[in-house]
Amino acid sequence: MRRRWLRSTGAVLAGVVAGVALSLGTDKILRLAGVFPPLSEPRLYTAPLLLLATVYRSVYGVAASYLTALLAPDHPMAHALALGVLAFVASLAGAIAMWSLGSHWYPVALVVLAIPCAWAGGKLFVLRRTPQPM
Repeated sequence: MRRRWLRSTGAVLAGVVAGVALSLGTDKILRLAGVFPPLSEPRLYTAPLLLLATVYRSVYGVAASYLTALLAPDHPMAHALALGVLAFVASLAGAIAMWSLGSHWYPVALVVLAIPCAWAGGKLFVLRRTPQPM
């Protein structure tokens, strides 16, 4: 029982680490490439840049949830959705903390997309794992 709990926790933690590392790594690369402005200038993030960030963070959310489902000892969809709940809470906290910095649609989009992206990653894993009828 303890081993299963550790594997479940590890699966969700792996998804968190993967999603955060991919998102922050992409942010850093885009800042170094001059696509994104410095962090010290949040008001320079235009709608197209925020849309770009929303798209890749959503893709990474699906990928992180897929990884969580893959590593889960059982109930892969439940594990993917657990990651989605954590992403929802983190996005909500970020939205509250950064509300005064600029566009409101971006943090709201991250909050709204957290659980659907997790569901999509879990569903993608379940569909790929399930044998398809011929």
